[in-house]
Amino acid sequence: QESMHAYAANVYTTVIEELMKGKQRKFIAVEQEFFRLWWDMIATETQKQQVRQLLQEGRLEFVIGGQVMHDEAVTLIDDQILQLTEGHGFLYETFGFRPQFSWHVDPFGASATTPTLFALAGFNAHLISRIDYDLKADMQKNKKLQFVWRGSPSLSERQEIFTHVMDQYSYCTPSQLPFSNRSGFFWNGFATFPDPPKDGVYPNMSLPVTDANLHLYAQTMVANIKERAAWFRTGDVLWPWGCDKQFFNASVQYSNMDLLVDYINKNSAEFGVTVQYATVSDYFQAVYSRNLTWEIRDSQDFLPYSTEPFQAWTGFYTSQSTLKGIARRASSLLYAGESFFTQYVWKHPEGSICKCKALEQLQSLRWAVSEVQHHDGITGTESPKVKDMYMNNLMYGMFNVKKLMASIIFDINNAKKNGEVYSSVYTTGSGKPGATDVDQYVVVYNPLAWNITTFVTVSVSNEEMSVYDELGHSVPAQVQSSVESQSTYDLYILVAISGLSYRKYSIKPLDGKQSAFIGSSVKYKRRDLTRADQHSRQLFPVVNNCYQIVFDQNTNLMHSIIERETNQTVQFTQEFLEYHINGDTKKGPISDNYLFAPNASAVPVSKAVGLEVMSGNLMTEIRQYFYSNVASQDYIYAVYTRLYSVPEGYDGKLLCHRIEQEYSVGPLELNREAVLRTTTNLNTRQLLYTDNNGYQMQKRPFKAYVNNTVARNYYPMVQTAYIEDDTTRLMLLAERAHGVSSQGNGQVEVMLHRRIWNNLQWNLNNNLTLNDSSVVRPVIWLILGPKAATNTLYRTSGLALEHRPVVMFGALSEDKPKLPGRLQRNSVHDFPVTVPPNLHLQTLSIPGWRYNSNHAEQVRSISMGKQKQGDADFSRVLLRIRHLYEAGEDPVLSQPVMVDLKSLLKGLGSVMAVQERSLTGTWDVNTLERWKWKTAQYPGKKFFNSTETSEDFIVTVHPKEIRTFFVYFQVQ
Repeated sequence: QESMHAYAANVYTTVIEELMKGKQRKFIAVEQEFFRLWWDMIATETQKQQVRQLLQEGRLEFVIGGQVMHDEAVTLIDDQILQLTEGHGFLYETFGFRPQFSWHVDPFGASATTPTLFALAGFNAHLISRIDYDLKADMQKNKKLQFVWRGSPSLSERQEIFTHVMDQYSYCTPSQLPFSNRSGFFWNGFATFPDPPKDGVYPNMSLPVTDANLHLYAQTMVANIKERAAWFRTGDVLWPWGCDKQFFNASVQYSNMDLLVDYINKNSAEFGVTVQYATVSDYFQAVYSRNLTWEIRDSQDFLPYSTEPFQAWTGFYTSQSTLKGIARRASSLLYAGESFFTQYVWKHPEGSICKCKALEQLQSLRWAVSEVQHHDGITGTESPKVKDMYMNNLMYGMFNVKKLMASIIFDINNAKKNGEVYSSVYTTGSGKPGATDVDQYVVVYNPLAWNITTFVTVSVSNEEMSVYDELGHSVPAQVQSSVESQSTYDLYILVAISGLSYRKYSIKPLDGKQSAFIGSSVKYKRRDLTRADQHSRQLFPVVNNCYQIVFDQNTNLMHSIIERETNQTVQFTQEFLEYHINGDTKKGPISDNYLFAPNASAVPVSKAVGLEVMSGNLMTEIRQYFYSNVASQDYIYAVYTRLYSVPEGYDGKLLCHRIEQEYSVGPLELNREAVLRTTTNLNTRQLLYTDNNGYQMQKRPFKAYVNNTVARNYYPMVQTAYIEDDTTRLMLLAERAHGVSSQGNGQVEVMLHRRIWNNLQWNLNNNLTLNDSSVVRPVIWLILGPKAATNTLYRTSGLALEHRPVVMFGALSEDKPKLPGRLQRNSVHDFPVTVPPNLHLQTLSIPGWRYNSNHAEQVRSISMGKQKQGDADFSRVLLRIRHLYEAGEDPVLSQPVMVDLKSLLKGLGSVMAVQERSLTGTWDVNTLERWKWKTAQYPGKKFFNSTETSEDFIVTVHPKEIRTFFVYFQVQ
């Protein structure tokens, strides 16, 4: 809002006005969040008409077209697609416009997922800028800044995309003038906060173009154009004019540039250059028409990113860990809420909930999850008050969606509308409600399209409890003293729920029948690590059907893990360390929100460890507390390791194979970066694997550098990382992004938290310090075993962690009507939605777009002015299905899968029609023809045609495909 007031609204207002004054003028715009705020709150009818005209003339062009320019390192693929879809839906509905080019100039490093997503969205070319400085210099020298990128090894040439890397000048105009000590080309100066200056005179306004300096100005511009031309293969030079927070006074910008452009073109024979205003589309069209043959780049990404030897941008992989965690919980709740609402609309057409209001509730969370994907959002590279805005918007959206889900449960069960069900999904950091004494019931929704067996945790005030399902059968459960409070207990309930379905469980104080198991506690003496005898070990095991974890009583630390199927023992120790960092620019390189620049190796933090083991029939929880010394009052770190045992009759494969760890980290001392280092005896040769955005894996060999080797070997883990030797693999699965590295053979370390203050002037000016005194509680699941076995487990496990069941609570007191015993199970459970384990139902939602799926009709209705605010369209259901495996990754799971959409969705109703669409829904895949750039492998220049479309509602999904459909049901 402050940016809108200070400058952003003026960008659109003045640019539109200036474009109307000169047919030659052009402009590109990226982020829809700002544009939509201007369009909805500020733009006049005249300005709206002008925008439509300029778009039609191709003089205003939206590039990317998502809500934001998303970060590429720490975002999840689902959220990238969401924010892109959110922006594209608005543009297509409002203007019939479909972006076809990217402008990813500012994210800190480039992921290989992004070119694939942009190809799937129908883009013809991709543009990036921030890649390693030494790599860029090399590519520039050898004219290799442009290539055809095959971001996905499995989709390969089908979803390749031409990619342009900006040269060393990046996306801002070079402002130095050799003939003046004033700057050039930034004639409107710099934006001022909080208010624009009353007299219209901004700081640092560049030297105006006059008759006296016109020739010198032109010479400066031409010299820079020629310098750049030498780095590219064609005579077309992309010369970006602008930068961050520019064009808020477009008249002074264009009037100066007009003079320069005219002068250079009048004297083009002398200068050897002609200049024109252009959009990104004009530039790529020019390069495409040269018909050159381009080199192919494989699926390697451009991470991490360094700007100079001591500036490795790897700190932001962990910055603001709490925000990263909440953003992912919000995304996961949105995913659950979308499918829950979609089912409600189609299964309960007579339902009493106002659908338009419900859609607004979902939209508030779509908007919040979309905006936080910004490259200065989820990255943790914003000032504290902006972080608070993201948090508030996420919390508000989550509150809305929880309210909606609770009211749907009410409505389906026709309960009295007097607040019986209240939803408190993830009310506290760990997602447990306040403890209660009364009989309560828990409604648990499984948002995944698979059958799941897992535990949900409920906070209770009493140890003696019984849990029953809808039919009154006893449900396995375990209760034990809570980690978080002295006065309450944690009740773990074993739930087995089919795809996209919910179950109801009642929790009652003991009534003489079957009770929950009560976990018993053994506390071990706190051990002084400095005095522990290295030679004598007192080992004791904690066991389930898959693992035996061995602890050493001498140190209270983990010693080894035995994988029981192969009977293999892996030495396994974990310790917390801290990197000490410098915050004073006078003393050397600094760490900040973006950068990680450790002074030296990480230092172990704890000299004493306390241990408590809670054991019961269903679960053993090992609680380790790390103290700075043996006499310390409070612990600084804690690890809660949980190992599950699943009773007969339940499918416990995933549960049994995961070692769940929850950490408590903080508050840290200032200028510390906290890591958990896991050391094994696996001979990994220091090779690490980490994911790009939860979509695909990247190989990360350890690289030695002259400077800053530790920081430059940090990589983002969005969902998955692993190390392995020839036979055995250790996988880590995460519910938020972290920096991760392998600093030694057999080692993997995860950065969990950072607290930093520095005096870099730029950071101080923007209030960009990371004095984060919070306690963070991230969760990581470990899977250890033979490679083939972990292969079948980790993709489904990663999604099971991402999309844990949504738990809603309600109290029942005697005078209120009991809910029907089976919660109308026939309507909920008749036909659960289930896909095979190598597919993921990535989206099932009702977007509400009012646009016509037929492009010609949509364009016609806009040109006739019919696109006024009508009611949302509830008949169109958006469905996405993703294949989780790479080609050749697994003998069984990498096979293509045939899906009968009619049968898959029969629980929602009778499918009447299915249309396959581009990733964000704006193209019919049968009419989408992307540019085919020539490569040595494919010398022909033609268009791409899309995948084979479905006959009789049956589609075959190939490895790594993401297929998007509009589905229409028979109206009941």
